[in-house]
Amino acid sequence: MITCYLRYVIDPYKLAQFEHYAKLWIPLVNKMGGTHHGYFMPHEGANNIALALFSFPSLTAYEEYRLKIPEDAECQAALAYGEETRCIISYERSFMRPVF
Repeated sequence: MITCYLRYVIDPYKLAQFEHYAKLWIPLVNKMGGTHHGYFMPHEGANNIALALFSFPSLTAYEEYRLKIPEDAECQAALAYGEETRCIISYERSFMRPVF
């Protein structure tokens, strides 16, 4: 299993738009074979950092998901919403493996 950790720098004046963006992606990741663990919005501390975690059975399965995104209309609509609202300033993506 591989878990994708996304750290977003978001516009603190567009939290509602980012939360909507997040809610678009959760079912999309699940639909494409992943398990979304949720988005984590600012509450205390920094007001411009959000996180997301989702897992795939393997890095290969994640890469297959990434290849499907350009051909999926719902994924393209979610990406377009993020671009139109400019709620995301930047993001970093890291991959981790769980230890049980």
